[in-house]
Amino acid sequence: MSWRRALKDTARSGIAVEKKRLEPLIAVRGAAGLAIVIALSLWLFGPAAAASSAFGAFQAAIATFQRSWRPRPELAIASGTSLAVSTFLGYLTISKEPLFLALLVVWAFAAGMSWAAGPTIGLIASSNVAIMLVTVTLPTSVAQAAGHAAMMIVGGLVQAALIVLFPVRRWGAHRDALADALAAEADYARRLRHDPVASFDPQPLMEARNAAAVTPRQARRRPAELHGARGIAERIRPVLASLADPAMGVPAEGPARDRVRELLASAAALLDAAAHAIRHGEPVSTPPAALATFRTPDTGSILTGAPYRAMTRLNTLLQDVVETAGGAPQESALQGGAPKGRGELRDQPQPTRTRPRTAPHHPPRRRPTFLALIPKALKAMRSELHRGSPITRHATRVSAVAATGYILGTWLPLGHGYWAPLTSVMVMRPDFSQTYSRAVARLAGTVIGVAVATGVVQAATPGTLQSGTLAVASAALMYLLMRTGQFATQACIAAYVVFLLGMGGEEWTQTVPERVLLTLMGGFLAMLAYAVYPAWETPRLRTRLADWLAAQGPYAAAVFGSYADPSASNAPDVRGALLTARTARAAWHAAVARATAEPVRHRGLSRTAADDAEDALAQLGRVAMLLEAHLPERGATPVPPAARFADALRESTHKGAKAIRERRVPTWDAVREALDAWETEDTDKVLRNTATLVLDTLTELSEALDTAVPPMTLDGTAPEKPDGPRNPKDSATR
Repeated sequence: MSWRRALKDTARSGIAVEKKRLEPLIAVRGAAGLAIVIALSLWLFGPAAAASSAFGAFQAAIATFQRSWRPRPELAIASGTSLAVSTFLGYLTISKEPLFLALLVVWAFAAGMSWAAGPTIGLIASSNVAIMLVTVTLPTSVAQAAGHAAMMIVGGLVQAALIVLFPVRRWGAHRDALADALAAEADYARRLRHDPVASFDPQPLMEARNAAAVTPRQARRRPAELHGARGIAERIRPVLASLADPAMGVPAEGPARDRVRELLASAAALLDAAAHAIRHGEPVSTPPAALATFRTPDTGSILTGAPYRAMTRLNTLLQDVVETAGGAPQESALQGGAPKGRGELRDQPQPTRTRPRTAPHHPPRRRPTFLALIPKALKAMRSELHRGSPITRHATRVSAVAATGYILGTWLPLGHGYWAPLTSVMVMRPDFSQTYSRAVARLAGTVIGVAVATGVVQAATPGTLQSGTLAVASAALMYLLMRTGQFATQACIAAYVVFLLGMGGEEWTQTVPERVLLTLMGGFLAMLAYAVYPAWETPRLRTRLADWLAAQGPYAAAVFGSYADPSASNAPDVRGALLTARTARAAWHAAVARATAEPVRHRGLSRTAADDAEDALAQLGRVAMLLEAHLPERGATPVPPAARFADALRESTHKGAKAIRERRVPTWDAVREALDAWETEDTDKVLRNTATLVLDTLTELSEALDTAVPPMTLDGTAPEKPDGPRNPKDSATR
């Protein structure tokens, strides 16, 4: 992508306004906390202290809006306290400019490194540095600085108290995460009716897993319907895929396929009902037609083998998820289950039933307390502290730009020189697209916000109380529109600061003209810093792809290993490998999204090659998932060739990942040899055919990368072109 197009796209995304669900009650609560702090500070200490403390309450409320599963009161207190510490330390050094500049560099670098611990911590730390540049100018003595810092802490405490006393949709984010996961699986079931090998994005399941980790305090108060349903949803997904995929035994057309379509439609309806109940905290209203589909007597005579086992497991899992979501009064509707089939299927063991509402099968996932999070955050920052890390590059850019902006702002005869470094710190992010889009949004929003606020001040000449009221109104509007985009947010923030400084005694003529110019300079410095010292994602795409292969291979190997030794407890190994593969997949997709917006050429991995390689690895994960739906019970007959195949797959994918990083085409001779040896033995044909699909997907990966490397490999030899079918989907439907 050219620089011209990249700048155009980022500018467009920066000023875009998205349609999002507004949360007016939460906005009113945040504005109420801000109003309480301003009124209390005005009454006790005067306008200057009120302006300083208002920043603490304002930032504390913003922190509670961030995408985090941690209790909101903790975020508010942490934000107010950290801002108080930053302000007090800044005031102690502000009288000696070299010392303050050194503190600013250290604080900005630490804020940049804090993004390694997560976006919420990174945003709070960056905001603290930016707001500190303003608040250190308000006190006039050390005692006043301590008082202002104390009031900032009070601001965080007030916001936390309001969250506790006036909860708005308590556990709402956790309910939405779990409901979104179930709704995504319902949509997946519907798509499988028309496309038996449809893809599934596991991101909703990952979000639900993140939401399921709770602190000890949350674990004692979590609603019953949030227990257990996520684990059941995880088990439903592979069963749905196994029921629909032709490779598992159901023909592409015919009575069996028609019955599978009916079962998938009914499963989607039941999952949607459970999602709606969890989202709104209501009893499940199960559709009678969906229930009747699973009670149809002739299902056992139409489906046999693996499809029948998938149907019975799906029936049991759906009953569990309905009960967990709050459908106990209707449990008899599904409890009858599907009828028994013919022959050996009459004695098939049924899956173990769970009752998550009364006795969870697994203890809740624990989230560390805020104090316990500090060592983990420091460890994450330390692990990123090396030359090639994008986080370290971001921290270096932030500290350099903050110092440069402060020096230029102080040197220029504009006054209020802190606006330049404030803008730079607020807009800079570890990736290109967010930095540039936020810079454009801040500039445009600042012009609009300052113009509107200036017009109001000129027309009405408000006093202290009126300015405070206008500041609270601007903050309330910002809280309301925060999720709609950066443009509206920055406009409201600009108006808020103008009114708040006006309440502190500064005339609008002292802030508006220079703020626009210095904001422009700060945004330009931020954009220039990324262009001069970038951290492009495009050159690292090969590494991300190799990481995904290195994680996807062990997952598939763990599944085959479960068939090789059913007596061992392999389920935890499969689960752990699956979570690692999902994390690598998410990292790949995030990297591709960032690389797409970057104005740099690819280096050895074109967009077409990346798309084809992504499809191949996604197919590898789907094939492994089909087998995961039918993991053998303990006591089942071992399949020794599966062990050899699993070992070859694990070793070959490890070597293949290394080859990708070194710009070579991976080869799969060991996997092919293990499969050839397997075909000479009389074992489970479904398992063996699935192994063939695995080799097909690996071959497709090599063919995709064969177009993305130089004609000669690093060792000077021509890469060997593997044989095999191009598309594993073709093999799945033969």
